[in-house]
Amino acid sequence: MILHTLLSYEVLRLIWWLLLGVLLIGFAVTDGFDLGVGMLLPFAGREELERRVIINSIGPVWEGNQVWLILGGGAIFAAWPQLYAVSFSGFYLAMFAILVALIMRPVAFKFRSKRDDPRWRARWDLALFIGGFVPALIFGVAMGNVLRGVPFRFDRDMHIFYDGSFFGLLNPFALVCGLVSVAMLVMHGGAWLVLKTEGAVAERARRYGSVAAVATVVLFALAGVLLWYFVDGFRVTSALPADGPSNPMLKTVEVHSSAWFTNYAARPWLYVVPALGLGGALLALVGLQLRRELLALLASALSIACIILSVGVSMFPFILPSSIDPRASLTVFDSSSSHLTLFIMLVVTGIFIPIIVAYTSWVYAVLRGKVDAEAIREDRGHAY
Repeated sequence: MILHTLLSYEVLRLIWWLLLGVLLIGFAVTDGFDLGVGMLLPFAGREELERRVIINSIGPVWEGNQVWLILGGGAIFAAWPQLYAVSFSGFYLAMFAILVALIMRPVAFKFRSKRDDPRWRARWDLALFIGGFVPALIFGVAMGNVLRGVPFRFDRDMHIFYDGSFFGLLNPFALVCGLVSVAMLVMHGGAWLVLKTEGAVAERARRYGSVAAVATVVLFALAGVLLWYFVDGFRVTSALPADGPSNPMLKTVEVHSSAWFTNYAARPWLYVVPALGLGGALLALVGLQLRRELLALLASALSIACIILSVGVSMFPFILPSSIDPRASLTVFDSSSSHLTLFIMLVVTGIFIPIIVAYTSWVYAVLRGKVDAEAIREDRGHAY
């Protein structure tokens, strides 16, 4: 028996849809507090020592957290090649802006303390803020545009054409989604700083994190209302074989005003997902107000995970709908790599993800505890 036939094509496609969600959530939850801390840096740190405390709270872990982004990009490339082709070409300028912002972060970390000049350090602090704000905003804007549909199409030879523009991505609904992303990551960053710092920094982080938690609840609820009333969804109206060929043009799709809520109507228990997105943010708010540090961080992570998961639940089986040719929309069952490729990747992923989780857990365990401001003042044991 050929090993890859142990799992059917349908099961492998579903597994990789779930793994894609896991990788996106893993990035948002781990590197998310790094981005949130970067956005909070100018506000939670009022003087040089406080800002060094903030930077050193994420200094030992931020590089490792970005592995989830690399894994996610690699998974899209290998498991969903058409999704990779459309998103990385259509969103080219947006992706370029994200990469520039993410590149600014390590440069700022390394160069900030090279000169004892307040203006020099202020410029790199601004770079860290931009490196947190821009990716958070654009990732959310991209998610909003995915829900609205992306203007791409195929020609008769299955060549992909993107007919949109960068500024076309900046529509009101997508901007609301971008603000949801910014708010939830600021909430997460605030919870992290409360856990890792003390004194005035922790108190300011608690205050800003609480405001961000309220903003997350309000903006996520607003995005849901806008999705119901103003954003058309997509649904397949023909047969969609779960083990069929990876050719999106073999189905028919219609646009319907409430299509993104069809899965919830069919399975009402799925409403627990967006409910936990709201409830997690409220629980994070309670944790921050009661100074329950770990509760606040775990609750904000739960909120982030369920907000992202609610998008996947709403869209399933779609992963990237087309706004100009609905039939060209990509789904879980017609845009994946081959059966053998998905199986080989699953074996590799099954080996390396546990290693990454184990290593990451070990790092967090070793580096637990609060950042010592006195040690930073004396330049003992801190990198930045």
